[in-house]
Amino acid sequence: MVPLLRPGTFVTLENQPADLPPFQLIQCRGGRCWVRQQAWGQYVHWEVEHERLRAA
Repeated sequence: MVPLLRPGTFVTLENQPADLPPFQLIQCRGGRCWVRQQAWGQYVHWEVEHERLRAA
């Protein structure tokens, strides 16, 4: 079962390097999630599979 992740929470990717800060979750739909790094700015995001994310 995949855990419920809410927008605004911070998440990490499976196998994420320890020196990379957590990502902020923007939204999830249909098994896909959009995340961003705070340093990236408001309009830059990355689409990843929900199952690859873990709560930080």
